[in-house]
Amino acid sequence: MGALIYSLCALTSITCLVLLWRSWRASGARLLFWSALCFAALSVNNVLLVIDRVILPVEVNLYTWRLGAAFIAVLLLLFGLIWEED
Repeated sequence: MGALIYSLCALTSITCLVLLWRSWRASGARLLFWSALCFAALSVNNVLLVIDRVILPVEVNLYTWRLGAAFIAVLLLLFGLIWEED
């Protein structure tokens, strides 16, 4: 059951990335660009979660890499929110 939930979370974040990227390409709003980059990093985080919890054995731990991807995602969105003061 966990593998299904992890996979659905990864697919949801990838879908959000694609939709935000398409909206940014159509409108040119820079906040959409930063949000798309944030969801790109969150997608990496979720894919690493699937790899860590479902595919790799228990001895391998990707927690640090997942935490780094989530941290980068938050930094990207925070930078975008601060940079775009409009």
